[in-house]
Amino acid sequence: MIPARRMALQYVLLFGANGVSLPFAGLWFRAQGFSGAEIGALLAAPMLARLVTGPVLAVWADGFARRRTPIALLGAAGALAYAGAGLTQGVWVQGPLWFVGASAMAAMIPLTDVLNLSAARRHGFAFAWPRGCGSAAFVAANVLMGAILARASIDWVIVWIVVAGALVAVTAASLLPPEPVSDAGPSRKRDRYAGIAGLATDPGFMTAIVAIGAVQATHAFYYGFSAIAWKAQGIGEATTGLLWATSVVVEIAFMWIVEPWRRARGIGPWPVLMLGGIAAVVRWTMLAFVPPLWALWPLQALHALTFAATYLAGVEIIECLAPSGQHTAAQTLNSVMAAGVLIGLATLAAGPLYDRYGTLGYLAMTGLAVVGLAAGWRLKRILRIS
Repeated sequence: MIPARRMALQYVLLFGANGVSLPFAGLWFRAQGFSGAEIGALLAAPMLARLVTGPVLAVWADGFARRRTPIALLGAAGALAYAGAGLTQGVWVQGPLWFVGASAMAAMIPLTDVLNLSAARRHGFAFAWPRGCGSAAFVAANVLMGAILARASIDWVIVWIVVAGALVAVTAASLLPPEPVSDAGPSRKRDRYAGIAGLATDPGFMTAIVAIGAVQATHAFYYGFSAIAWKAQGIGEATTGLLWATSVVVEIAFMWIVEPWRRARGIGPWPVLMLGGIAAVVRWTMLAFVPPLWALWPLQALHALTFAATYLAGVEIIECLAPSGQHTAAQTLNSVMAAGVLIGLATLAAGPLYDRYGTLGYLAMTGLAVVGLAAGWRLKRILRIS
């Protein structure tokens, strides 16, 4: 199997798990008897902790000879932890197990991105193609799980995630390209920590992190409570799955069609990042006022900009800004902020916001998108990027 297809398979399994956990974890937690605030806390805890777990796991991962080894170990750890959460009862037992599983699964995304970037450079394929295959798997998982939940127990959510995690571990260990962490071998742990510290204290780099992460974090309310809000509106689980699938279909189209077109015409990542922020302002403001079902479809199509455009522009900006030998650390810090600290804080706020204000809580996400746009404008002035 050629390297691009191996990477595609890994993304398919990884985002096949995310395609169930993101839209349906809230429903599964609700079935366990947890309140909105508890659900928000359970979803936010591993995200917030990534401020610590992200750099620690990045340094740990760069201590191996091959990039695929820590991905395999994290997949196995995630599967075991999620299995424990599914077999136990009570927030004080299920919460820590969910924390371990979510932390392991989240750490695999930047590690897989870095491996994909390295393999793409070495073997001459486009980074966005395997990543787009992961998005396609996300769609399939949305639709299939929505159909399953219309006829079966909500416990299929946790079963699916456990099986996917186990398959991620097996695939990573046996099929991923054996890309080295460094041609010179692993550096000293002290040097790896020093590299992360240097990035974290660089004003230009951290402005980029905030610009990217703030827009990505606006999805927190949507990820945690869209399924619950739509169910309260009378929209069933199967339709919810299709709505989520629509958002990812346009995401795939952006990655496979628009992104190559952009690069071929030399359009830089900065305007793409700003376009994503503007789309977020429109999307979350509209969703705050409970639009009818027909209006949800075009709003879901904006996911191509709020997520895909922001994600790809962010990866490119961070890759350009990262010093030599610091690409794992740089992409991990990006992930820590975008899919960790910022979205964790937003998710933590989302639970009480939904409990008190319902869908008007989306307006807080609109405000966060404005913060991202402001940081993006400052980024252009600081770094003179295009």
